[in-house]
Amino acid sequence: MKDLNRKTARVKAYPERVIQFGEGNFLRAFVDWIIYNMNEKANFNSSVVVVQPIEKGMVDMLNTQDNLYHVNLQGLDKGKVVNDLTLIDVISRSLNPYSQNEEFLKLADQPEMRFVISNTTEAGITFDPSCKLEDAPASSYPGKLTQLLYRRFKTFKGDRRMGLIIFPCELIFLNGHKLKETIYQYIELWGLGDEFKAWFEEACAVYATLVDRIVPGFPRKDIDAIKEKLQYNDNLVVQAEIFHLWVIEAPQEVANEFPADKAGLNVLFVPSEAPYHERKVCLLNGPHTVLSPVAYLSGIDIVRDACQHPVVGKYIRKVMYDELMETLNLPKDELTRFADDVLERFNNPFVDHAVTSIMLNSFPKFETRDLPGLKTYLERKGELPKGLVLGLAAIITYYKGGVRADGAEIVPNDAPEIVNLLKSLWATGDTEKVAKGVLAATSIWGEDLNKIPGLTAAVKADLDSIQEKGMLETVSKLIE
Repeated sequence: MKDLNRKTARVKAYPERVIQFGEGNFLRAFVDWIIYNMNEKANFNSSVVVVQPIEKGMVDMLNTQDNLYHVNLQGLDKGKVVNDLTLIDVISRSLNPYSQNEEFLKLADQPEMRFVISNTTEAGITFDPSCKLEDAPASSYPGKLTQLLYRRFKTFKGDRRMGLIIFPCELIFLNGHKLKETIYQYIELWGLGDEFKAWFEEACAVYATLVDRIVPGFPRKDIDAIKEKLQYNDNLVVQAEIFHLWVIEAPQEVANEFPADKAGLNVLFVPSEAPYHERKVCLLNGPHTVLSPVAYLSGIDIVRDACQHPVVGKYIRKVMYDELMETLNLPKDELTRFADDVLERFNNPFVDHAVTSIMLNSFPKFETRDLPGLKTYLERKGELPKGLVLGLAAIITYYKGGVRADGAEIVPNDAPEIVNLLKSLWATGDTEKVAKGVLAATSIWGEDLNKIPGLTAAVKADLDSIQEKGMLETVSKLIE
């Protein structure tokens, strides 16, 4: 079996025209797969330089394989079973700006660079006032991007033809607007001047986008068979579903430069991504966020198994159809069809989507994906949505850590300040203090959720039930 690199695999080389912040499974199975198809079918003729957004990441693994890897798409395509492997060759190199900061900044000096794409999780687009222009690099993603843009502005002396088109893929509503606002904050904080601000406004464009593809990631269960089939030792295989959707709120001239639609891909350039975003976040990501801790603490590890479980499956349907769907304003039959499609995707027989892979940064995810629905449901129905409340209590319980009933370790993965907060609250042994403390964390929610009528008592009651009876019995009681 051969190692996978550019000597053993015959691959093409393309000009570097895309800077990508993020090297994780999603970007590699979605954006880089799309760019591969654009190169193959629409003569996009572009390669990607990956920038690792945090100090620890995967760029060393990528560089070991000369940034080559396979995407394994599995599922049903118009009723046809598909299980294929595609060698993705679009990443030219991967950089860690924490150890290669000058190489990172030199990307701004390349005249052919045109696009910036990112996925740094919901927590990634934030303004950190402690960042400085001279940091090597700035800690936040928007800070790094501002450093890069300012370098480009200076290198090309404000040439308007050297602007960049920026597509954030973080799952934040109007993510482009948020990123643009944050860049303006850094321009002001760092005193970068009116000329640079005008260049950014006139030469660059930041567009809101919505992305949709379930990406379970590395196929641990199938990797030996996949390597045998490939005859390559690929340690970066990414498994994903066939379905994909990228909605970009941009004019047609941007579509002409980024011709994904001409490659037969489900990439839409639209006047407003809002209807697509609300539907997707509410009926796909919302259920994902709460089903994961509920399932895991019930002894279930895979999303498909959770959907097919006699108890947890009913919980998922309750959250989707009885709670979250009631908060949307689109026609009911359209929402039902979309929800049915989501459940079919959750039930993909090929994809073992580990629920733990969804639980990274669970609190920011609940804030963006489920909290709006919880508030709207309360406003419309006059009562709290019990399934969503239980989902929040399940997240809080998961962040307690420890071990599951079957001995599986519970390892929450979030910002240190959130993990430490939960650790200190659970150390009190008082579920009322836990509930009140979590709900009062304005650093997570931007507000004190204890002010939502009845929420504190409802969360405490669910925490007590989970502690006393276990998750599965608590869910059983809810769906009865």
